[in-house]
Amino acid sequence: MAQQGSLHGEVYYPSPEVIARARLKDWDALAKRAQEDLEGFWAEEASELEWYQKWERVLDDSQKPFYKWFIGGKVNIVHNCLDRHQTTYRKNKLALIWVGEPGDVRTYSYFALHREVNQFANVLKAMGIRKGDRVTIYMPRIPEIVIAMLACAKIGAIHSVVYGGFSVDALQGRIEDSQSRMVITADGGWMNGKIVELKKTVDEALKRCPSVESVIVVKRTGQEIRMEPGRDYWYHELIKLPVANGHCPTEVMDAEDPLFILYTSGTTGKPKAILHVHGGYMVGVYSTLKYVFDIQDDDRWWCAADPGWITGHSYIVYGPLLLGATSFMYEGAPTYPYPDRWWALIEKYGITILYTAPTAIRGLMRFGESWPNRHDLSSLRLLGTVGEPINPEAWKWYYRVIGKERCPIMDTWWQTETGMFMITPTPVVPLKPGSGTRPFFGQEADILDEQGNPVPVGEEGYLVLKRPWPAMLRTIYGDPERYVKQYWSKYPGLYMTGDSARRDEDGYFWIIGRVDDVIKVSGYRLGTAEIESALVSHPAVAEAAAIGLPHEVKGNAIHAYCLLRAGYTPSEALAEELRQHVAQHLGPIAKPEKIEFVTSLPKTRSGKIMRRVLRARALGMPEGDLSTLEE
Repeated sequence: MAQQGSLHGEVYYPSPEVIARARLKDWDALAKRAQEDLEGFWAEEASELEWYQKWERVLDDSQKPFYKWFIGGKVNIVHNCLDRHQTTYRKNKLALIWVGEPGDVRTYSYFALHREVNQFANVLKAMGIRKGDRVTIYMPRIPEIVIAMLACAKIGAIHSVVYGGFSVDALQGRIEDSQSRMVITADGGWMNGKIVELKKTVDEALKRCPSVESVIVVKRTGQEIRMEPGRDYWYHELIKLPVANGHCPTEVMDAEDPLFILYTSGTTGKPKAILHVHGGYMVGVYSTLKYVFDIQDDDRWWCAADPGWITGHSYIVYGPLLLGATSFMYEGAPTYPYPDRWWALIEKYGITILYTAPTAIRGLMRFGESWPNRHDLSSLRLLGTVGEPINPEAWKWYYRVIGKERCPIMDTWWQTETGMFMITPTPVVPLKPGSGTRPFFGQEADILDEQGNPVPVGEEGYLVLKRPWPAMLRTIYGDPERYVKQYWSKYPGLYMTGDSARRDEDGYFWIIGRVDDVIKVSGYRLGTAEIESALVSHPAVAEAAAIGLPHEVKGNAIHAYCLLRAGYTPSEALAEELRQHVAQHLGPIAKPEKIEFVTSLPKTRSGKIMRRVLRARALGMPEGDLSTLEE
């Protein structure tokens, strides 16, 4: 580990208490070992899990970029998530604590979750679902979404989870693309005190989806819904049938057999169906969650994402269960009915690790410190962020107000495509606010210019990954050509992330944002995240979005949209003050041409600001696919 003071810039060193508790105390030694023997490192990690049949080879790279891992290995991720815990003390340990927005609570031990998954897997088989069939899951954040995903995986069906807030068109397109035979949904879910009418959306979407034969509906909100005879079935009625009883054998899968597809929106064209498999994905999420969040037996882990995103797949559903951890899941919104809902839940349930998005942190920052300060947050020992770069201002607020300067923040960079954390600290790594630190064990990253040359320290460029990893996507489902073109063609042999980044003199990586979120002003590349960070560091600004608009002299000019904190009102004087503030922080070149005050920003449901929508609006152009936009 670096000695106190040996790193540049603002550095937060782990306390002796954090180091003493950490499972991994010597980051450098493990990084060196994984670097020198990539296959040996991953074989060791894979050996901590149970396989029906061991692999013959760790990595097959004979058909790059179609990499294969654990060749010849036979496994099923559900065996490792549930079955193997039934013969240990974990059988009676809590697997899931769930709280609904209205306040209802359900808990599941590993034994109870195993029983429910068996019952539902039996039902799916009785309804004709077989290995390789696609099943679309469109549900709120309730335990049944976890049960449905695990039941599909158990029998070898491929689940395609569509986030439960997507529109009719988005759902229909995803069902059609995957040719799903079944949809699993709920009558509705609770969000901000209102019912999200999921079944109604499914009914609309299915008017144009001939592949779907049946729909299973979980009763959550209890409002009247239409049930189509012969197609729609109630979940609670099906699992009471005699056919649901008894053990359902876990399907023996090849390590490379598909586990799920998950759609991710590109900047252009239709969403990409990312395909992940049982073996490598299992090893990757197990290993990353174990090291990065140092999950131990007495932890209560809360990943505050939605199971409909890769974060939820990897670190709500599969990762924690692989580790035998206790997970917490909450159905509703962080600010309903009051802005301290999350802090109250942490206090009540003794949450030890909170993993959430910078958007949520900035949103909660707006309400000030008195809300979190009403609650005892002393159970927390680690914090984490995911989904986008976190601006230093929000990082420090999270560290100081929520973590009380005790809890290191694991700022993780990864993607739907990577399946697991790729650039991330572990608890013993010194932290710099806003940096994801260094690549995970066994990975190498680089930052290249347009021609493929590494850029000098401190300069921005394209972030690429140089070595394969077990949880990597295997292809774009049904479109292998697009997979090669999208990720492997700009720099042959290197995985193109689509993000821009810079590296500092200590080798720490700073993610700037999507490549299309970089604005070139008078030849200078400016990251929207940096401009937004500068704006948010002003006491008046809660959230900001920056875009580049064509300018006849500069090539592009910066236009910024600001959401003000309570107590501030929009004015010309404030706009000018903010422009000067940015100039002061980033230099005159970064000064926005125009600042517009808004009451909301267009965001995806995972919290990313849709800058292309702002750009289209500003230019009076079509706004394109809005299916990923939150309501």
